[in-house]
Parts: sequence; structure tokens; C-alpha cells
Amino acid sequence: MAMVTSNMGAYQKTQMMKVVCRKKERDRDHKNNIHPYKVVEITPPPKCLGIRCFPPNLQCGESVTIEGQAYTVSAVTHRYQLRKGKYEPSEKRLDVLSSSRYILNLYLENLLEQS
Repeated sequence: MAMVTSNMGAYQKTQMMKVVCRKKERDRDHKNNIHPYKVVEITPPPKCLGIRCFPPNLQCGESVTIEGQAYTVSAVTHRYQLRKGKYEPSEKRLDVLSSSRYILNLYLENLLEQS
């Protein structure tokens, strides 16, 4: 699980959000290699599963476990925002499906292609 903390200075007008991953979820060999993702289950209706830490090389089709339930990654999205003439990363998002639903979708797509 991930913890979200906010730092607000006395003279700052905007709130700074910082995501801190727990020790057991981060890669212990690389302390600067923390990659928080916003996880959304895309089965209708979409359901936000929170912010989680995963390795940076996560790809579509990989299996992840969140709160004891198995999910399969359906899409990985990196969003950028233009700030001061440069694009900066603003959000990393994982779209996931329950593993059983992912397999069912693959089966149904295969049937559709064969017909």
C-alpha cells in the first residue's frame, strides 16, 4: 500500500503532494527507483484502487496483486504537463482488469475474430 502525505509551507499558495511507498513495496537495492501509479479497475463501472508502487518496467498483460486479489494490467499510461516550456511527468496510471475478466475478454475477442 502507499501513503500520501502533503507538505505545505507557510508562504506557499499551492499544496505539494508527495507519495511515499512503504518499505516492503519498494525496491531495496535502488532507493531512488520508486514509481507510484494510480490504479483504476476498468470493468464497468470504473473503480479507483488507489495509488500503489510498482516497478518501472510494468507492461500490459502482467499480473499484479492488490489487497490479495489478482489483476492483469490492461494499459499503462504516462501523462505529461507543459510547465515553463518543458514537458514534465504529471501522472502514471495503470488500467487493470480482474484476471478472470481479462481471460474472458481474450476468449470472446478470439471467438469474434473466428466468426
